Parts: sequence; C-alpha cells; structure tokens
Amino acid sequence: MRVGIVAQKGNSRASVLAGRIRDTLPEEVEVRLDAATAERLDREGYPVEEMDACDLVVSIGGDGTFLFAARGAGPTPILGVNLGEVGFLNGVAPDDAVETVEAVVAGSRETDTIPSREVPRLRATGDGDWSVHPALNEIVVQGPQRGHGQGLDYAVRVDDRIFTAGSGDGVLVSTATGSTAYNLSEGGPLVHPDVDAFVITEMCAAESMPPLVVPGDSEVEIRAEGPAYGYVSSDSTRERFEMPESVTIRADPEPTRIAEPSSDFFQALGKLE
Repeated sequence: MRVGIVAQKGNSRASVLAGRIRDTLPEEVEVRLDAATAERLDREGYPVEEMDACDLVVSIGGDGTFLFAARGAGPTPILGVNLGEVGFLNGVAPDDAVETVEAVVAGSRETDTIPSREVPRLRATGDGDWSVHPALNEIVVQGPQRGHGQGLDYAVRVDDRIFTAGSGDGVLVSTATGSTAYNLSEGGPLVHPDVDAFVITEMCAAESMPPLVVPGDSEVEIRAEGPAYGYVSSDSTRERFEMPESVTIRADPEPTRIAEPSSDFFQALGKLE
C-alpha cells in the first residue's frame, strides 16, 4: 500500500505530525511526503501532482491545504486532518490523526477498500480551446481586477436559457462543498454538502438577480465582454483569457473522494459565527 502525505507549507506543527504518521505506519506501507514537507524532515519528497499514484492521501492543515492536495490526488481518497479554524473538508482532529490514519490503513490492507464519499468538482472550458484544473469549491470568471470600472459585462445561460446579464466584478459558480467559502462571502446561500447542486452568484453587480441554485448536471455558460482580458479562477489557481470569451462550466466526470470520517457540517457551521 502507498500513502501520500501533504502538510501545510511553513507550518511546523503540520510537518511534525506528518513525520509522526510516517514513522508509525508499518514498514510494508510506502509513505510519500510532498516535496516541501520532505525537505523539512530531511526525507525524499514527491510532487503533489503525483499523489494520484497513492492509495490514500492524508492532508494536514486547513481547507486550503486540502484543496492543494486534491489537485494532485485525482481519484485517490483524501483524509483531512484539521489544523485550521473551521475545517469543512477536514474531519480528523490533530490528536486523533495518527490513530485514525493507522485504522484506515489497516482496514484498507484487510479489505482492499477505503470508505469514502464522492463530492463533485467543476470544470471550466473556453471557446479559445483552453481549460482549467477542476475546482472542488468554485469557478470564478472576472475582469482584470475587482473594483469600480475593472469588471466585465456578462451574460449567464443555464442549459442554453438566459438567466441574467449585466456588469460587475464577475460571476461565481460554486459547488455545494464550496458554498461555505467564497460563495458565502459574496452573499450566496449555504448548501448542504449532500445536495447535488451548484450556485450561481453575481459579484458586486450594478443590478443583479439573487443567487441561483441549479441541479448538479446543469451546464452554465458565461459570455464575458468588456476589457481586453479577464481571469478564470479554479479554487486558488487563476488563468488569463482574452475577451470576448464564452466560458462553459459543468460537473467534472471525476469527483473528489473524501475518506471517512468526514467533517461534521453543522459543527463546522457553528465556527462561522
């Protein structure tokens, strides 16, 4: 069995915990540390992009670390250890991390399975024959920068029917998982993670429709016009595109798999107050 560990960069507590997990697992289990963590522990490291070669990936940090690990994990289940304040994606407390990883690894070696739940991701493609890495939280289409006069003109269609059009900083499309993140700060609704739906939220628009919740199999098209260029963001990564451009957003065929135990959604909500 092969276990990958991705620890929050620059967090000594995360690195120490990664080392403890590595040293506790049986010798028959191959452990792959991400490059930054391996350097701190004076071990051999691996690019996060290669973590999909593992049977289990352990993310140690906050939700940002989990998103970073998910970019390279592909179909591999991810077990999140929460060192952050809220932790919607990380269900394991630091004090329980070593024991939990041991139990998951032992169960996998016995049954050849890792209990996990699938969460959808979003993929954005453009008419200019480009795409961005799938997003676990949200896709954002925006102008050169936020602020008055720096946005774009847009028209949003859902399954080829017009929903809204206007001017603003941009348009955000989030998964149910991501509804507690950027979407929430833009005035979008909370969506329970078990709901198969996406949320479309206009960002600081001159005139806007209320955020719209659409089925998870919907296709959202954003026609962007205005300045010479704009940006499309997939979680924490951003790519530039030339305008005018049509960005199509739909569910990615490959979901992210979160290894149990998953985080308690309602308990995490209480930390937002």
